[in-house]
Amino acid sequence: MSSQSTATDTDTDSTQSLEERSTNRSQRPSSARFREFITSGWADRPAGDATPCPAAPFTEARRSALSALFPGDRLVVPAGPLKTRSNDTDYRFRPHSAFAHLTGLGTDQEPDAVLVLHPVTGEDGTHGHESVLYVRPLADRDTEEFYADSRYGEFWVGARPSLDDVTTITGIRAAHVDDLPDALAKDAGAGGITLRVVPGADPATEILVESLRALGGAQVVVDAAAEGTVDVDAELAEALSELRLVKDAHEIEQMRLAVDATLDGFADVVRALPRASEHRRGERVVETTFDAHARLEGNTVGYETIAAAGEHATTLHWIRNDGPVRPGQLLLLDAGVEIESLYTADVTRTLPVDGTYTDPQRRVYQAVLDAADAAFAAAVPGARFGDVHDAAMRVIAERLADWGLLPGTAEESLSPEGQFHRRWMVHGTSHHLGLDVHDCALARREMYLDALLVPGMVFTIEPGLYFKSDDMTVPEELRGIGVRIEDDVLVTADGNENLSAALPRRPEDVEAWMAGLLG
Repeated sequence: MSSQSTATDTDTDSTQSLEERSTNRSQRPSSARFREFITSGWADRPAGDATPCPAAPFTEARRSALSALFPGDRLVVPAGPLKTRSNDTDYRFRPHSAFAHLTGLGTDQEPDAVLVLHPVTGEDGTHGHESVLYVRPLADRDTEEFYADSRYGEFWVGARPSLDDVTTITGIRAAHVDDLPDALAKDAGAGGITLRVVPGADPATEILVESLRALGGAQVVVDAAAEGTVDVDAELAEALSELRLVKDAHEIEQMRLAVDATLDGFADVVRALPRASEHRRGERVVETTFDAHARLEGNTVGYETIAAAGEHATTLHWIRNDGPVRPGQLLLLDAGVEIESLYTADVTRTLPVDGTYTDPQRRVYQAVLDAADAAFAAAVPGARFGDVHDAAMRVIAERLADWGLLPGTAEESLSPEGQFHRRWMVHGTSHHLGLDVHDCALARREMYLDALLVPGMVFTIEPGLYFKSDDMTVPEELRGIGVRIEDDVLVTADGNENLSAALPRRPEDVEAWMAGLLG
């Protein structure tokens, strides 16, 4: 990997600070003649060929909805900075999901950019906002940034869009990020505009906002009904999360694309199972097969792939993926492709490594499938989000009671005082899905768990049963079996649609599908 370059080859002061020492490997020439040479002789840049992002009409509507919630306030939504992986190397950049949702920018675009919704009052006295996107634009080739700045320089990270390009792509007026401090400070004195910033997105921007508040801007809004104060930043984060609870047409299209790419990745994994079975780290073969597909066909994976074989399938978030994959075992694959727009799928299938379920495996698998089908039947407009989980849990409890595993009846277990069946399924059945794999996570309970389902909601249905190998309360034949079946569901006007239905679910269909792929 190329060294970062911020110092010259003449920096030899033995009193260098620790921060300066990281540049010691740099061998960049620093003479005036070199600078004149490297900044000259370049062809004219081609005329701007930026085109509007397909999401632009939808992001405008999203910003309008947000604007209506906070009349008169200045709303600050950062993309976020680069994040250090180790020493002076960074992770591949991904913008904050709220920023992506409101701008339409995805992949690795615009670290350090900040979207600001500035309050405006119309001639008729109505309140609204003007959106401005503060970015660092492409530098001229006669600047040091062009060839020497490893964070923004064209030699290092490629040509960045101009301000005009950003405006064309997003439909949002773009300004230089250096203008941000003055823009935030305008009318933010005592009794002036309230500043709200997304917490945790960008420490530098948060510090800037706090410094302006310290000069007289309001930090909290008094809520007389609550006899106290409200955290204005938490309110903004909450609103941005709830704004994504119901997907618009563009988001639903992106979800379909993410699911389709994910299902293709599952097929690749099945084809790789013979190779996985021969490798001492077969789970890594599974993981890298899917992850390579995600990078080739999308942006990356939406979360760390779970490739859990045998006993590892009983660990809910097994991402170490360093175990063998043996014939006779089950492979629990929980994976999703994040596409260029940053929307992700989240799908799980539990596959027989050698293509055929054993009788005990099939028994557990069928119980989980029946629970999933019951959850699908409950996922209709007018039902509550929690009803989906309750429907799945009733099937799980009844099946475990039939097997004699509960210390009482299914009804006793389903009561709040019981819940014995949760020993073998400790997680919830569903979560919202979108730009984040656990989307809308900051929404209020009444807007999430207790909310009525409406068309446009997208969430998972993922019941499971997990019998650990040292669980003496279950028959020996079930120990070490972990099964989860997860699909992505869209609530429609008359019911729901299983977006991942093209991936087989019934055990006999899974076996036939695998046989076709393995030849």
